[in-house]
Amino acid sequence: MASATFRGVEGRQITIPTGLFIDNEFVPALSGATLDVENPNTATHLATVSAAQKEDVDRAVDSSEKAFATWKKSDPSTRRAFLNKLADLVEEHGPELSSLEALESGILYKDSLGLHVGQSVENLRYFAGWADKLDGTTLLIPQGLAYTRREPIGVCAAIVPWNSLMILFWKLAPAIAAGNTLIIKTAELTPLWGQKVGELVKKAGFPPGVINIIPGLGNVAGQALTEHPRVRKISFTGSTPTGRKILQAAARTNLKKVSLELGGKGPSIVFDDADWDNALLWTTIGITASNGEICIAGSRIYVQDTIYEKFLVEFSKRSRDAVQGDPLLAETTKGAVASKAQLDKILSYVEKGKKSGARLLNGGERLPGDGYFVANTAFADVGQHDAIMQEEIFGPFASIAPFSTEEEVIAKANDSNYGLGSAVFTNNVSRAMRVTEALETGTITVNCWGLVHANTPFGGVKESGFGRDMGLEALEGWTSTKTVKYNILK
Repeated sequence: MASATFRGVEGRQITIPTGLFIDNEFVPALSGATLDVENPNTATHLATVSAAQKEDVDRAVDSSEKAFATWKKSDPSTRRAFLNKLADLVEEHGPELSSLEALESGILYKDSLGLHVGQSVENLRYFAGWADKLDGTTLLIPQGLAYTRREPIGVCAAIVPWNSLMILFWKLAPAIAAGNTLIIKTAELTPLWGQKVGELVKKAGFPPGVINIIPGLGNVAGQALTEHPRVRKISFTGSTPTGRKILQAAARTNLKKVSLELGGKGPSIVFDDADWDNALLWTTIGITASNGEICIAGSRIYVQDTIYEKFLVEFSKRSRDAVQGDPLLAETTKGAVASKAQLDKILSYVEKGKKSGARLLNGGERLPGDGYFVANTAFADVGQHDAIMQEEIFGPFASIAPFSTEEEVIAKANDSNYGLGSAVFTNNVSRAMRVTEALETGTITVNCWGLVHANTPFGGVKESGFGRDMGLEALEGWTSTKTVKYNILK
């Protein structure tokens, strides 16, 4: 099978196969279809990989279905051992995974290694521990006894986004721990780290077909998975419009189970009693980490009017300066955004912000160089119904507005179609309790932003989707409850 070679961190040579990972082998697409992968940091060709078509999805489903017949009966301790082995390998090969992610998406190597790889390992080990603890309950019924069993769903699929390799493991770990087999479709922009994961799955010793990984276009391979009559569940992270299409496909085919983690327009609320430096630190990180290409980005910032102007000055100072360049280098603090299309989208919202009359604090332009670099951007005095306050931009783009009262800011924060994440900054515990209870988001952080942990569920409400990754709640999405009732004859 063909392969591609790259130069990663510190000149490390990385070679990966470029085929579809089906049945523990890398194979070309039956039609020979391929995808070209670009390096957004240089706007140059990076690699060519096989692109799954409908017939290749059928091959993957056949493989997963065959594997499920025995995998579902595997002892939980066996699944635990495989997941722990994979965790060890992901940790060992972290520099390669993070190098690939930096090359194909522009994320900083140090951020990928510290967060994405770290979270991947944590989730694998966390759900490995759950493999032998998926218990049912015993229930008393008139004239008998009943009990429930938590059983795997069957052949499942995960469609993962281009902005983070850890999301693949948010789905893989609970799916496999529960006894399912899993087909993973990686994003067309960033399939390379998925190819490396396939190598590690095989090295960990998983039986063929338990985990298949197929790069491909969303409207080809992704659509084939969502419409496939033998795929019993789809877990998707991505845009809200695509989530709607997946729900429609599930409804008109086999009513497969669906979980969706979709877009966001996260509010960060700064009260005047908040710790000043801490609030500035986390609101800055919340919109500049990963170039703001995060669904939970704190892209709406509401600041109490008594500290508003002072906050604008300090926030602009902290957010506007960045060292752009090669994301593999330690000194770089800003890589490229993931594609030319993403760059153009961000710049189009700059024009919308200017036309709306909002005050441009900093940024708003493409940075020099061959890659898709854009300046950290912040607008102040943004109207509540302006496009830059209501629509997901997915870039380093902050929209800031003042508020006077607690009631006012709760209403503004909830005035959104999205409900993924939010952050509250205050030293008043009673206020924090009131505001967190009132906010309509699936995750809320207090005096910090965006922290993720394997044991805490993550997901949204409203048009940010439903279902949860991570935590015990994630396992509910990867299992089915069977009830058994005995009539006790006397």
